[in-house]
Amino acid sequence: MAFSDEYHSRKISFQRWLTHVKLSRLIGILLVILIIVPLIAHYYISNIGSDGLEGEGHRTRSKLDHIEDSPSLKSSDLKFRIEELRRIKASVNNELRDLENTRQKLNAEISGYNSHIEKLKHEYESTNKDLDQLKLTMQNTRLEQEDVLKRNMLEMQLPHRILPSLEDSIHIDPPKAHTACAMHTCFDYSRCSISSGFPVYFYSPLDYTLTKTPLHPFIKSSVMNAFNSNPHSTFDPHIACIYVILIGDLEKDNEDYSLLEEKLKNLPYWHGDGRNHLLLNLAHGHTSRDIFEHVNTGRAMIVQSTFISSRFRAGFDVIIPPSLGISHGDSWEGLPMLVPARRQYLLTFLGEYNQLKSFTNKAEEFQSQGAAGKTSPRQQSVQNDLIFRLKNNAGNNDQNQPIINSNRKLLSTNERTLNNDFRELINLENGIVEALKNMQSKHSQDGFYFDFKCNGDVSVGLNAEWALCLPEPKRHELLEKSTFSLIIAPTNYSIISSVLTQIRIFEAIKYGAIPIILGDYIQLPFNDYLLWKDAVVQLPKSRITELHFIIRSFIDNDILALRRQGRIFYDSFFSSTKNIIDTLLAVFRTRLQIPAPPIRDEPSPNVFNASFVPLRDENVDIQTEADDILGPIESPLPSLTYRQNFTFSYRVFNQPGDYRHSFPFTPFIPVLPAEAKFKGSSRGFRPIGKGAGGAGKEFNEALGGNFPREQFTIVMLTYEREAVLMNAIARLKGLPHLNRVVVVWNSPKPPAEDLRWPIIGVDVHVIRTEKNSLNNRFLPYDVIETEAILSIDDDAHLRHDEIMFGFRVWRENRERIVGFPGRFHAWDLDHDSWLYNSNYSCELSMVLTGAAFFHKYYAYLYSYVMPQAIRDKVDEYVNCEDLALNFLVSHITRQPPIKVTSRWTFRCPGCPKALSVEDSHFHERHKCMNFFVKIYGYMPLLYTQFRVDSVLFKTRIPHDKQKCFKFI
Repeated sequence: MAFSDEYHSRKISFQRWLTHVKLSRLIGILLVILIIVPLIAHYYISNIGSDGLEGEGHRTRSKLDHIEDSPSLKSSDLKFRIEELRRIKASVNNELRDLENTRQKLNAEISGYNSHIEKLKHEYESTNKDLDQLKLTMQNTRLEQEDVLKRNMLEMQLPHRILPSLEDSIHIDPPKAHTACAMHTCFDYSRCSISSGFPVYFYSPLDYTLTKTPLHPFIKSSVMNAFNSNPHSTFDPHIACIYVILIGDLEKDNEDYSLLEEKLKNLPYWHGDGRNHLLLNLAHGHTSRDIFEHVNTGRAMIVQSTFISSRFRAGFDVIIPPSLGISHGDSWEGLPMLVPARRQYLLTFLGEYNQLKSFTNKAEEFQSQGAAGKTSPRQQSVQNDLIFRLKNNAGNNDQNQPIINSNRKLLSTNERTLNNDFRELINLENGIVEALKNMQSKHSQDGFYFDFKCNGDVSVGLNAEWALCLPEPKRHELLEKSTFSLIIAPTNYSIISSVLTQIRIFEAIKYGAIPIILGDYIQLPFNDYLLWKDAVVQLPKSRITELHFIIRSFIDNDILALRRQGRIFYDSFFSSTKNIIDTLLAVFRTRLQIPAPPIRDEPSPNVFNASFVPLRDENVDIQTEADDILGPIESPLPSLTYRQNFTFSYRVFNQPGDYRHSFPFTPFIPVLPAEAKFKGSSRGFRPIGKGAGGAGKEFNEALGGNFPREQFTIVMLTYEREAVLMNAIARLKGLPHLNRVVVVWNSPKPPAEDLRWPIIGVDVHVIRTEKNSLNNRFLPYDVIETEAILSIDDDAHLRHDEIMFGFRVWRENRERIVGFPGRFHAWDLDHDSWLYNSNYSCELSMVLTGAAFFHKYYAYLYSYVMPQAIRDKVDEYVNCEDLALNFLVSHITRQPPIKVTSRWTFRCPGCPKALSVEDSHFHERHKCMNFFVKIYGYMPLLYTQFRVDSVLFKTRIPHDKQKCFKFI
């Protein structure tokens, strides 16, 4: 307290002194202090530093100078001290090095321990993954066992073949007349077991001649070749289901019909009544007729182009087209393109009305037939009804034509003469002509070409039928310019089919003119199974006044759809004699519900000799990019085959494909309702979360979807890239749902003997090919036992999750190609042609088969059904096989392929230079595209503007849930 007071008093005194001191003195005092204080401080600091260094013995420069000045310190002592300091320095350096080495060793040990810890963690995770994979596999195995116990895994097999013998013929009660025959009254089913394979015996024209005049040479040779190449043909008549005898086309009309009937009865297997016999009257010219008109054919079935209503037995006889094409083979050459939809002329007709006999004589002839009971009341009623309807429509357009009032009751044949009826029919035909002329004059801007008088030779058909104008090239040229082609049915309504009518239909669909058949009573070829409404327009004659309005209502889409279907019918059923015969036998086989013969699988010869055992590489350690479990590892599971042997469908006849054979499986199987897999149809189904659904974990444990579980086969084409191939195979180890790897060895040299083939858990089958062809990629090899095929190049690197995602997408789009690299077709504005384009684009129309899934069904069609010219072009360029498959699938389905994931190209470090980088590669693909378009008649490829990613891709989900795929 005393100190505080003293300090306070001094502070006050100092403050008082400051108030009395002048400012100048104060400044002077401060300057003196600032000068003197530094000097004093420097002096003391210098002395303190010197004394401190001397006292503590630090060897500084000042001390050394002091020592040198000292006379008592010898130079030897100084040297000794310096050496001592050097030794100390060296010792310290050594100790520092040892410490550094020790530190490095410790760091290395720590790093090693860390690596070991990471390795243990990886092994732990890998072991856990394998354990989860094993649990999933065991769970799947239990489900398979449950399926077996429930007998839900029944495999359908082809039944044992049952063949007849001649003694198997049974008695069939004869019908009242041969004209009343039907399948259930006149056909012997006992000779045609459903497992017989439908054996057909053909009476050779060389041994059996039923007519005085010779058969047409083309018909004779082409029919013989067709039967010799047909899989149903047999040379053993004892086991035959049906027997075929060729009657026509006859070159002359001077037959003795009683002699023909007698020769039929003398056939060795006629059995007294002609049961199960086909009488084939195949026309080749324009003058073919019904040579069976006055012949008792017994229980035999008649097959020809000309029929009258009283003799045609629906469901028993068959109407066929005349053979106007080639003997066999592809017929695309010389056909016009299907586009543009609208051609120069909207509607055309070229013909001349035929009147061989006077109507009075013809009336007397029909009157005598009516008196003899040969004219049915139904025929008479139909004729009168059509006369009435046509007169009400066509007659009103001409003041000179008689008009029948709508309330007038039709008179029966007995109430008016047949002569008047025929005059009415002629008036009706004239009314049709006048209506067409009126249409042409009033609507000339639409483009009509009608010529009702042939300026030159004509091909005359039956009475009351429009004749064909000759020469043929003139008709064909006109049809190529026609959008629609009018076909007027014969005025004689009893004629339901004639050679000239069939010729007009043949030529129209061949040259792309949509047939407009005026006459709804006309029967078309193979009409039991062909959906003709998709290829022709058939109208009653009473619609003649509305014809222009009807055809004007067709949009381009409908026009091209009708024209395309007509081209399909032409290519499949009309273009050659072989196609006609094959279709005829297929129609009868289907009518008897006998399955078609199975299509041929391609043999898969092993590239290794039987005595050579290739080396195996067991140390396959390929790290996959995806760590998730993508599915169970299963034992090989082949797809079930021939499950639809007796499920007959119109599809096989009405879409591009092969109606001659049955396939082990097709992509067009119907989809079950969603609840069926839980109620009685659970065979093979693996619903996600057992039906409860789920995210990534549950998703990867089951295939889910709308189809039972299945596997896929990888087909890998390779050529002299052994190291690349081995790496590609090794990357497939552990891939779920993989059934087998098929390597197509396209090289003429066998694999090296010291080549080590990776062991990947599934069979790797290496096929030796006959030649180096890119078509080998799509051969239907017999070792491919699954519906799904993943075609992949040996240099295409796909992750397991990408493959699995592509497989899942394909399962829900089985009829389409599903793959990764997308391409598209571009229109060349300068040359009016197509270009192949691989640039990045927001539209695509193709998926390259270097990494794509497709159905094995298309491998059959590519190899056996697709025109041979396309495969030849692939061999010529050693290119374009992927374009050919895309064309084929789009032509059949009329759908574009599906692209999955974001991949556009594949990179293969270290691989040889690919052919696709050369300019010639693209030029060849341009040529291929335009050549394929010419064969198909149009561009089948379709554009698509989307690709497919997994459902939860880029979707925010709870932290306790997994996505379907991490990167897709």
